[in-house]
Amino acid sequence: MDANERNEIEQLPEKYRPIGAWRYVGYMILFGLPIAGFICLLLFALDDEHNINRRNFARSYLCYYLISVIALAVIIGAVVAIGFATGLWQQLAENFSHMG
Repeated sequence: MDANERNEIEQLPEKYRPIGAWRYVGYMILFGLPIAGFICLLLFALDDEHNINRRNFARSYLCYYLISVIALAVIIGAVVAIGFATGLWQQLAENFSHMG
């Protein structure tokens, strides 16, 4: 990046300044934390006052998170349904009752 581009970026309001790649990496690590990361994710996704690039990244990460949770729930639901349909859970319960 040359001095002219850097000067143009510095003249932008803080709300519109681009975020560097390492900040995105840092945000991904932060959002990966179990409870505090999810709270920060929600705060950043709902924030209209500060950097819109951070807000949009948080919103996209939240969409990814929700799609992952829904996909995992569908997979678990399918496994449970198949288990009930084939009688697998009953067979497992009988095997464990004979063991004890």
